[in-house]
Amino acid sequence: MRKRPELKNPGGSAEEEEPKQSERRRKARGRRFIMTEEAYQEKYHRAFVKIDLSALCDNVKNIRRLVPAQSRLMAIVKADGYGHGAVPVARAFDELSENGRPVVDAYGVAMVEEGLELRRAGVTKPILVLGHSVPEQAGEAVRSSLSLTVFDYKLAQALSREAVRQERTAHIHIKLDTGMSRIGYLGTECDIAEITQIQSLPGIELEGLFSHFAKSDETDKTAAKEQFEKFRCFSKRLSGAGIRPHIRHIANSAAIIDMPETSLDMVRAGIALYGLYPSEEVDTAKLLLRPALEFKSRVSWVKEIPEGTAVGYGGTFTAERPMRLATIPVGYADGYPRALSNCGRVLIGGRTARIVGRICMDQFMADVTELPQVRPGDMVTLAGRDGEDFLPVEEPAGLAGSFHYEFICGITKRVPRIYYKNGVPVSVRTEFPERQ
Repeated sequence: MRKRPELKNPGGSAEEEEPKQSERRRKARGRRFIMTEEAYQEKYHRAFVKIDLSALCDNVKNIRRLVPAQSRLMAIVKADGYGHGAVPVARAFDELSENGRPVVDAYGVAMVEEGLELRRAGVTKPILVLGHSVPEQAGEAVRSSLSLTVFDYKLAQALSREAVRQERTAHIHIKLDTGMSRIGYLGTECDIAEITQIQSLPGIELEGLFSHFAKSDETDKTAAKEQFEKFRCFSKRLSGAGIRPHIRHIANSAAIIDMPETSLDMVRAGIALYGLYPSEEVDTAKLLLRPALEFKSRVSWVKEIPEGTAVGYGGTFTAERPMRLATIPVGYADGYPRALSNCGRVLIGGRTARIVGRICMDQFMADVTELPQVRPGDMVTLAGRDGEDFLPVEEPAGLAGSFHYEFICGITKRVPRIYYKNGVPVSVRTEFPERQ
C-alpha cells in the first residue's frame, strides 16, 4: 500500500476522545505486569486463555517467507484477532521486520468499530474494513484513515462528501463476488460503469480490488482456479476502462499455502497467523505453524458418587459403578460448547478425563475415577498442551459439530487472556477489575 502520513491522533480530535474513566478501564484490561507462573495461575484460577505471542510472531514470519517478495502481507485481526486479542496481536506484529521491511504491511478487520479500536491503540498501518459499512460511518472512516470495502455507490458518495469536508482522502477497495455469493459486484458492464463513476468522485482513492475464495482449502482446486480466473478477467476489463487499482488481492491462508500464483499485490493471512491450518486438505508440509492459544481451568471440587447417581441437568448420565468426579468451573457462557456434553474430554495431569453429564452455563463434570491423584486446584486443559499430551482445538470443535475457527472465536471475553513472550507471562487482558 502507498505510505500514508503517520496518524498522530487517528481516533479523532481531543474533544472526541472517550472520557478518562473509560480510558482507565481500557488500560486496566491490557496492563503489563511481572508475575511468576505460579502467582498468575493462582490469580486467574477459574479459567484463562494462554496466548503465546512468540508463536504468533513465528507464524507470521513463516508466512511472510512463503509469500513472494513483491507481495504485501495483510494480517487479518477481525473478531478480536480470532479470539486472541486484536490489539495485542497487532502490537506484536508491528515490532517485526525482516530484510529491512516490515513483516506485516496492513491489517484487515470486519467492521469499522474494529478498525477504530486499533487506531485508538496506536496502530498506524493501513487498515481495511473487509465487511459491509454504511454511509453513516463514512465520517469516522475518513477521519481515522480506514480503507472501506465498497460495492455500493451510496457508500462511495458518502465517503466522497466526507473526504471533501475533512480535506482528506477516502481510501477504498472494490469488492468483487467471484463465487462466494456474499457481498461484492458481480462483474457486469453496469458494475464497471458504476465503478468508473466511483473512481471519478472527488476525494476518493480507489486503491484496491479484491475477492475471496470459497474452496481454496479443499484438495480439488477447480472452483478456486475458476474464481481466480474470474478475478483476473474482471481486473483486465477494469484496466481497459481506465481503472487500475494498485493493490489486487484474493489469496487467503489456504491460497498462500497451496496457490502461490494467486499472491498478486497482497495476500490476506487469517487463521494461519494463529497457528491453525485452514483445513486438513492443505499441504501442511509447506508451512510450519504453532498454535498460539491454550484454554485452561482448574478443578474446583472432587467427589465420589455411588452407582446409579444421575449427573447434571436432565440426568443425561447415570453412574454405572461407583465413580469419582471432578467439577470444572467452565461452561457455555465461557464459550465451551454445550454440545460436548457426554462426549468431550479434557486433560488433567497429562491424562484424559471424559466429560459426563450436560455442560452447564458455568461448570461441567469429568470422570476422574481412574485418576486418583486429581485434587481441587489441579490444572485442567480444555485445549492445548499438558505434559506430553496435546488436545488440539480441532478435536472439541469437531465433536461439537463445529470447526476450529468458531471454537477460538467463541471463547468469551469473561475469560482472561494471559499473554506470554518467550515463555514468560508479560501482560493480561480481563474484562473485570483485577484483584489486588
